[in-house]
Amino acid sequence: MGTAYEDAGVSLGKAEAVIGRLGVAVDSTRTAGVVGALGGFAGLFALDGERLLAATTDGVGTKLILARKADRLRDAGADLAAHCINDVATCGADPLFLLDYVASAQLDVEQVAELVEGAAGVCREAGCAILGGETAEMPDVYAEGEIDFVGTCIGLVRRAELIDGSRIVDGDSVVGMASSGLHANGFTLVRRLLGDADFDADMLLAPTRCYRDDIRALRDLCDVRALAHITGGGIPGNLPRILPSGLGARIDGNAWERHPVFDWITERGVAEDEQRRVFNLGIGMCAVVPSSDAARSGLPVIGRIESGLAGVEFA
Repeated sequence: MGTAYEDAGVSLGKAEAVIGRLGVAVDSTRTAGVVGALGGFAGLFALDGERLLAATTDGVGTKLILARKADRLRDAGADLAAHCINDVATCGADPLFLLDYVASAQLDVEQVAELVEGAAGVCREAGCAILGGETAEMPDVYAEGEIDFVGTCIGLVRRAELIDGSRIVDGDSVVGMASSGLHANGFTLVRRLLGDADFDADMLLAPTRCYRDDIRALRDLCDVRALAHITGGGIPGNLPRILPSGLGARIDGNAWERHPVFDWITERGVAEDEQRRVFNLGIGMCAVVPSSDAARSGLPVIGRIESGLAGVEFA
């Protein structure tokens, strides 16, 4: 049994190559309203001189396979809404609305309802409307019994309140917000580790934590210069997305308490380096703040911004 993501059938390198290939096509559609470059957690589009729309699309992935087996599809619906809201929140935006897409070989009304009701619970708390969506039955595309759930979230941020990483400087601190567990990434590998064994659904399937209120509270205390949502690719794959050229981050992997699920993964033979590149390791959102603000954040300081460093290095 393989204990690496690629052994389980997922190539992070291929995902990066796809993004690189698509860049030319995406750039060819650029209009005057587009703000920033491809690759952020949310795309930005100017409504006018003061306001920007922030948009993101994502899905729950193969976590849905375990969620369906454990009768936890409502939690998987919460995963989707929280994940999308977190993405638009990284630029300082408040979520406005969500659209969802549910597809399977044959739709089960009860399963669809559980997913949408789970998403609605998170959206109500975040003040985010669900405007509608799409359902599709495609027996020639989806495996029998499986289901897919995808969402698009649109948010709004004023230019004066935009968080884009441009003010990060050498010496800034990286603080971390705890995850509730795995969130919605790395489940192809988790399923490989499980095989046909029973599992602790509370530990493995805890829904993604929504950080909208945490980010608001942090902004009241600190000068938040950047936010990185730690999803697929872990800290090394996501924190560099918000760092200016010439700056990297040195992370202390012992600076925070990990969720017990990562002990479970270690016990099954997944190496630390592999966990770092696949999972969030207990940090679901990173914020970059001035070092003088770090203590008042109330969050663990997990790293430091350094010039001349390429990407992320673990101390």
